Amino acid sequence: MARSGIDYGGMMRSALQGMIADILERVAEHGLPGDHHFFITFDTRDEGVEMADWLRERYPEEMTIVIQHWFDNLTVDDEGFGVTLNFGNSPEPLRIPFDALRTFVDPSVEFGLRFETQDIDDDADDEGDESGGDSPDDTPPGGGEVVQLDRWRK
Repeated sequence: MARSGIDYGGMMRSALQGMIADILERVAEHGLPGDHHFFITFDTRDEGVEMADWLRERYPEEMTIVIQHWFDNLTVDDEGFGVTLNFGNSPEPLRIPFDALRTFVDPSVEFGLRFETQDIDDDADDEGDESGGDSPDDTPPGGGEVVQLDRWRK
């Protein structure tokens, strides 16, 4: 069913992606200030994600990267960002579209964002044909996993 009106969710997502772009641009220019560091989780299945085949095999659905002590070639554009990270002493370039982001966390200041996924295939499997598609879904999506980031703090 087509929706009319203001797409507040889409506008909010776009604004938050713009904020992340600004943050990453500042880091690309000036480096990470103080104790700031980022945990960024993204959907590796997104068609715009570019990564080594062996990383995609190891992380077929999602991956969390850490931008902290060593990173290189951080670039940002309107669609996403690129960065080279070290995986077992092997530098690997990554290209991550903003639309692939699931979470962005800076634990040094207890700041975090979570982006809702819009996976139509999963929704169709869960609802079946009886739903009709017109009733609102009052239950939050389940099956998520909470990851405690404290274990990575020094």
